Amino acid sequence: MPDRRPVTLSWSSRPTLASPARRSFDGGVRRYRTECGAGDFFFGDNVAGLDVLREERPESVTLAYMDPPFLTNRVHELVLPDDRSAPKSERAKRTAFDDRWDDRASYLESLAERITRVRDLLAPHGSLVVHVDPKTSHYVKVMCDEIFGDDAFASEIVWRYRRWPSKTPNFQRVHDVLLRYRKDPRHAPRWNTTYEPLAPSTRAVWGDTKQRAVFADNGHRKKSSVTEEKSLGVPMGDVWEIGVLAPMAKERTGYPSQKPLALLDRLVEALSSPGDVVLDPYAGSGTTLVSAAKLGRRFVGLDASTLSLETSMARLAREGFTLSTEETPSPERAPASAPRLTADASSPPRSIRKKRSA
Repeated sequence: MPDRRPVTLSWSSRPTLASPARRSFDGGVRRYRTECGAGDFFFGDNVAGLDVLREERPESVTLAYMDPPFLTNRVHELVLPDDRSAPKSERAKRTAFDDRWDDRASYLESLAERITRVRDLLAPHGSLVVHVDPKTSHYVKVMCDEIFGDDAFASEIVWRYRRWPSKTPNFQRVHDVLLRYRKDPRHAPRWNTTYEPLAPSTRAVWGDTKQRAVFADNGHRKKSSVTEEKSLGVPMGDVWEIGVLAPMAKERTGYPSQKPLALLDRLVEALSSPGDVVLDPYAGSGTTLVSAAKLGRRFVGLDASTLSLETSMARLAREGFTLSTEETPSPERAPASAPRLTADASSPPRSIRKKRSA
């Protein structure tokens, strides 16, 4: 019989991982919506936004993707385009997010506070994907085992990429870790089988059509036949080779930590269906929101960074989804400083509508 004694992380003054009560905030959140119903963006503390969502629509999310800070202990900034050629000390910058922590325990407490709220938002067939680096992945996995139960762990995806080599005396780090958990193992999770193309060597010999073979009991092939059915490829494995964004890539926004659209497209297509809700509590550059909108899912993004809101709004507007704010919130609900938005190339118009096909 397997040992069912729980394995836990422990540190001084660690809070409980039970479903948290709603917290009150001085800042609150401001909600931005699309008129076409494609999605919402909560600007402000993501814990406050998650609490609003837990009251409004519990167990409504099919896929939650979390790409939290990586415990780098520094402030991440965007260098303004006009100053990229200037000396480092003279470049004009905007803060994207602050990733400084007192210690590892405070980082994990912050993450647990959000993961427990996301768990309450997941539908019974829903999944959470937490995107971390190898430095913290083992801590986060044990913590998620506690929050969801170790039988809810579904898979560990390795995102492998190429990058400029560093001179550190170590093996080059060329991967991130994506931990996937199911909300309730008793329910079949949303799952759409995805495929990767056949290897060129396989296609050179067999082509793109499916082959069938009949084998005798002794293992020898008796006969084979070629069908007219096209091969979809091979089912996707758990090591994904997707390149990071090149410096001059068309989709690059300059936002630190931006992930490639191809990575999010693969997750959204596999773990949700059209019409489902996709949640990103660390919206960042808005890649998850853009992927969900383009693939016919409803998105919910949360972030306290003005730069995140502006970048996400601009990217969504280019796809035909424009966000606009609700009526002015009461002082106790409004964030301390909402961004000033103008209808230029970097910030979309305030009205929201889906563009009609030309």
